[in-house]
Amino acid sequence: MLGYFVRRLIMLLPVFLAMSAIVFLIVHLVPGDPIDHMLQIGASAERRQELAAKFGLDRPLVVQYALWLKAALTGDLGEAIILKQPVVDLILANLPYSLALGLSALLFSTVVGVSVGAAAAYFAGSWFDRIVMAGILMGSMLPSFWLGLLMILIFAVELGLFPVSGARSWDALVLPVLTVGIGGVALIARVTRAAFVEVAQQDFVTLLHAKGLTRRRIFFRHLVRHALMPVVTILGLKVGWILGGAVTVEYVFARPGLGSLLITSLGQRDYPVVQGCLLMLGMGVMLGTLVGDLAQAAMDPRVRDRMS
Repeated sequence: MLGYFVRRLIMLLPVFLAMSAIVFLIVHLVPGDPIDHMLQIGASAERRQELAAKFGLDRPLVVQYALWLKAALTGDLGEAIILKQPVVDLILANLPYSLALGLSALLFSTVVGVSVGAAAAYFAGSWFDRIVMAGILMGSMLPSFWLGLLMILIFAVELGLFPVSGARSWDALVLPVLTVGIGGVALIARVTRAAFVEVAQQDFVTLLHAKGLTRRRIFFRHLVRHALMPVVTILGLKVGWILGGAVTVEYVFARPGLGSLLITSLGQRDYPVVQGCLLMLGMGVMLGTLVGDLAQAAMDPRVRDRMS
């Protein structure tokens, strides 16, 4: 496993470089200029040039990227142009809120999605399976921002069961977690059901039936281990939720977090903050992919053998 881990880690290095370059270029090619948010009405062109030189925005993009990447590799993401604070401090202040939302939503969607998908596969072809599949289809089609607004209208405004916004207490986390988690439940349940149905059609399952094992024992003792491998891969990719904290959902519920920080900074064209947030989100997806691959390798030695 150690050799497999080292090889996978080395493979992520070019991915990180490509991701960082794309993040930098996207941010700088978007129309707008953070200097406009800092200048007073009637400011002179000399003042604009002075501010651009202060933040290094007058240099060629290649030079700016090289300097930013060099600093980022040492843990320095620069200073926010508008908020005038270190970007690392801003990210660390908002990260716990995104972690709380992302981890809770991931746990909810995993438990409910795997349970519902496995139950639908066990009763494949029944009315229960058809209802579940219809629910999965609806859940995957609902936009998160629309679902969040609907949750606020019903459970916060009309029923008054939960706070409308903010993160002052634990119950303020319920509606955002449900909003993010429902989409995850739909995806995980669909993948789980498909994996169970596919494994159930393999030859070794027919052999187990021929040996006289009950359907229940085959399902829970033999199918689960094989069918959950694709689910582990999906969960690895969903670890990106942990850092992303569902950007639009944080904004809809006015929660602090990386998502709210990112959207606010985008409106202000605060390049260092946007670059730092996007870099953290990208690294979250990379970390999730690595965790998913390691989990697969631990469950199936053949995955490690293909990399050797």
